[in-house]
Amino acid sequence: MFKKWSLFLVLLMGSFSSYGQLFEWNVNAFGFADNREYVKADLFSQSILGMRIAPEVGFLLDSMHRIRFGVNFLQEFGAKPFGAKASPTIYYNYEHQGISFYLGAFPRHNLIDDYPKAVLNDTLNYYRPNIEGLFFRYRKGAVSQQVWVDWTSRQTIENREQFMVGLSGKVSAGVFFFSHYATMLHTANTLNGDYPVRDNAVALLQIGADLSEKWLLDSLTIAAGGLVSLDRIRGTYGSRTPKGFIADIHAAYRSWFLHDTFYKGQAHDILFGDRFYTKDTYNRLDLGWQPFRKGNIAGYFMLSLHFSPGEISNQQQLTLRYNLGGNVNLKR
Repeated sequence: MFKKWSLFLVLLMGSFSSYGQLFEWNVNAFGFADNREYVKADLFSQSILGMRIAPEVGFLLDSMHRIRFGVNFLQEFGAKPFGAKASPTIYYNYEHQGISFYLGAFPRHNLIDDYPKAVLNDTLNYYRPNIEGLFFRYRKGAVSQQVWVDWTSRQTIENREQFMVGLSGKVSAGVFFFSHYATMLHTANTLNGDYPVRDNAVALLQIGADLSEKWLLDSLTIAAGGLVSLDRIRGTYGSRTPKGFIADIHAAYRSWFLHDTFYKGQAHDILFGDRFYTKDTYNRLDLGWQPFRKGNIAGYFMLSLHFSPGEISNQQQLTLRYNLGGNVNLKR
């Protein structure tokens, strides 16, 4: 199978070489260690340790059109056989005048990995590195809006069709901003029709202020708003729409940062969101150190404390990301 993929990529790249202006290559390495002690909150505790290597090659056909091919390997420490988990990467990318468009199987890193954990949990960065679908973003001045679709399962006799639609954006006016994040996960039936259809959606809207230039800190932002979700299984139960108040504060000085998120309201069942939001009251405090912030390398250590009624859980995260790439001019 590997030989067939290699031959296909060589032939495909050769067909583009006579037209491309730049041959591009990139290697992204992502190492992570995440220890979660959630027993007191009656949630699943686990230790996630591993390394991802994602090489890519492709062509920048002109200043706007790009095509890339590659693979994203995952090795969880101690797992055998070595390198058994791999996600193919193949996509088209368009960039022009504030518009970004992706089609194919492309990395979620730098596209939607900034979503609040109530909407998309951070486990997706470990186990689902690529979006399989499409992504569109418009960014100009103080306005940024994006929409994407990710097909997570294709319908077969055994597998249910499943896809996720996401919408997010931010509008700024001086130090103030309005941000919104929303996703909808649609889980349809198998070809045999053995399961009911489920819709699971969530939206987070906030108004905030970026006070970084008003203080001695390198970064200081505050935001507050609402979190609402929808969950229904057709033919089993109707729409459930819990809601609540959510607030954030983020502060950073040199290599140190602090982030606190507070939620108060009704309990949610957000399938791809953080399971701590199944609590009606929740506070997460992140204390972090980021010694590598420049060039091709970025990494941090973070201690997270999770407060829910009568319970305190903890989590320790260590991540390191290294990115290396370049390009070569090609003749037409």
